[in-house]
Amino acid sequence: MFSVSFLQQGLRAAVLAVFVCMSGAAQAADRPFPVWLKEFKQEARQKGISDKTLSQALPESIKPIDRVIELDRKQPEGTTSFDDYLERIVNRARVEKGVTRMLTYPTLLRRVSEAYGVEKEVIVALWGVETNYGDYTGGFDIVNALATLAYDGRRSDYFRGELLNALKILDEGHIPHARMKGSWAGAMGQVQFMPTSFFNFAVDFNGDGRRDIWTTQADVFASAANYLAKSGWKQGQPWGRKVTVPDNIDRNLLGVNNAYSLQFWHDRGVRLPDGKGVPFEGLAQASVVQPSGPGTTAYLVYDNFKVILKWNRSSYFATSVLLLAERLREGVKVQSAVSGRSGG
Repeated sequence: MFSVSFLQQGLRAAVLAVFVCMSGAAQAADRPFPVWLKEFKQEARQKGISDKTLSQALPESIKPIDRVIELDRKQPEGTTSFDDYLERIVNRARVEKGVTRMLTYPTLLRRVSEAYGVEKEVIVALWGVETNYGDYTGGFDIVNALATLAYDGRRSDYFRGELLNALKILDEGHIPHARMKGSWAGAMGQVQFMPTSFFNFAVDFNGDGRRDIWTTQADVFASAANYLAKSGWKQGQPWGRKVTVPDNIDRNLLGVNNAYSLQFWHDRGVRLPDGKGVPFEGLAQASVVQPSGPGTTAYLVYDNFKVILKWNRSSYFATSVLLLAERLREGVKVQSAVSGRSGG
């Protein structure tokens, strides 16, 4: 048996570890913001950020944004059902608007789709879900928001890195500071990339020397497509389909991390909504997900679904994007047919 002194030592070590972790997180916020800002600027200069960018984007007058801290502390309610979420995201108005946008950029979308091997409907659906087709990209000053979060301490290391990359974006001239707006958490532009994602995936598709995910549609579409392509998107493969699952199915089998053959799912009673068997679509394995939990709508999903999860880990988000893409594809077909008849 362990001795009492050994247990006491272990308890003291555990308490000390928690204290160190907590004190590390709070370290930045324990200092006055001007002191933190001065030290951060020194680091930024050492990493190549110009004094001009630092003086413009991080003036001495800058202060933490209280609203950003409030939003960062706010826990998601988690009470919205998937059906309610789907109605809000994939509604008639968003579908009609998306079809109009697709018909506005047919040549550009075709070029981007061919260049990256990603269906144009998926590109536009991501655009639509993220920012309502570029109409709402967020109004927070990205540098100020990231400085607030980097100083606050809860996730300071992560946001410090994002802040440095945001300053690098300004330094390279991709966007003026006055136009670098986005979400409270630092996501930017019409595709809502974090600064690190910008450097990993943003594309200068129109060749003007800037990766402009804010106002240049060629760069917006190509950046989204490049993200998916580099994440493993397989053009022409289905993402999934709605299915029913037996009430007594072993729920340990469900979830996006559990993939089995279509025969496996068939043997366990997974069926199409009309009761027919799931077609064997030439794909090796699939997962079954129920975004809202037991007794709710289920989907049999393949690898492309998991690619969308790399963009956003929410199954609500991924399913909605892909269902919207389907609706957009059908909507464009209908509009094209109507236009063909009226033009004839």
